[in-house]
Amino acid sequence: MTADIFDDTRCSLGEGPLWHPERKQLFWFDINAHRLYARTDAGKRMWQFDEFVSAAGWLDRDRLMVATETALVEFDLATGRSAHLCDLEADNPATRSNDGRADPYGGFWIGTMGKRAEPGAGAIYRYYRGELRRLYPDWTIPNATCFTADGTTAYFADTTRATIWRVALDAKGWPKGAPEVFLERPDARFTPDGAVVDTSGNLWCAHYGHGRVSVHAPDGREIASHAVAARQPTCPAFGGPGLETLYVTTAHQGMSAPGETDGCTFALAPGAKGQAEHRVIL
Repeated sequence: MTADIFDDTRCSLGEGPLWHPERKQLFWFDINAHRLYARTDAGKRMWQFDEFVSAAGWLDRDRLMVATETALVEFDLATGRSAHLCDLEADNPATRSNDGRADPYGGFWIGTMGKRAEPGAGAIYRYYRGELRRLYPDWTIPNATCFTADGTTAYFADTTRATIWRVALDAKGWPKGAPEVFLERPDARFTPDGAVVDTSGNLWCAHYGHGRVSVHAPDGREIASHAVAARQPTCPAFGGPGLETLYVTTAHQGMSAPGETDGCTFALAPGAKGQAEHRVIL
């Protein structure tokens, strides 16, 4: 399956793709450039921030929750103004936000990491109806935040440990019990970055440095692999008509000789259907 270029903006660290189900529009970030992008067939927009921004969930047609370096904010797409919701390690200048996604209960999971990927400097949090609770401390590069369609399971990874975990969720979306290893493959082609779960329960995972997105059945078996014409894919997201397009952000940071497509955002039709992104409830 060929992945075509959806947008040729070459992001230093493209991340956090989000298909807005009401606007029918893809949003994504360039973390290092402090920018949020949006694009449809009609054109593209860009919003500049004063600090790192990495992930978002949708609140309504015109507002997003955005994870910044120091906070979760309510961002108005029309005015470009942000309203502070809660601090996110605001007292720690060594960290920033990273991967995040809304869950089926209206919560928002967000990871933090050291700006230099210092071991154990980050954590994984969940925001739920006004409360931000730290779930898992001592994380290095939190990634692969995603959820099964029935809301019973959350997935998350630490890229440096080449491991994806899963944990059962209770009736309000909080973890119950200890996380268990879903997939652990410390080999040369398994570097889990962002991930998403389709309507059949399969997990789609981007592999930073390996130019591909792998597909895993609910038991962890790899059942497919899709090439991306960029060496550092970062995160997939389903969107487009029928939620049957897979968008993939990429990065060119740290590359001595990036290619023409490194950092671009790609789209492919993989023959699967994604979940609609869930609304965050404040």
